[in-house]
Amino acid sequence: MPTRKANAKWEGDLKSGKGNMSLQSGAYDGQFSFKTRFEDGNGTNPEELVGAAHAGCFSMQFSAMLAEDGNPPDSIETEAKVHFSVDGTPTIEKIELITRGKVPGIDEAQFKKTAEKAKEACPVSRLYTGAEITLDASLES
Repeated sequence: MPTRKANAKWEGDLKSGKGNMSLQSGAYDGQFSFKTRFEDGNGTNPEELVGAAHAGCFSMQFSAMLAEDGNPPDSIETEAKVHFSVDGTPTIEKIELITRGKVPGIDEAQFKKTAEKAKEACPVSRLYTGAEITLDASLES
């Protein structure tokens, strides 16, 4: 498997400085700052990118597991809410995965069971074992 890369450059101190993050693929290149991380500002922040990575990874893992069980999904849509605390040492305390899927031929119980398995198997979930990761899964018709 290839090694994936992302880059970040920061200039200046924390509050007045600015930075830029980019992905090796070129799919994203954008700014970040104190305001984008701790307030409301134009640009992104590490937690937003963590959420995007987790939502994407989980959706792919879930889709693969559903298909392996004979229930390929029409769609899986996942939102990741990344809870970032700045009390003391800044910490990502929790990630809420909220997933909705259109999966013909499956019931709610099997959908949730497979979603839990996917949450545990997702490589990004496994990376974040120090943070609480919750999941809210609902089957849509």
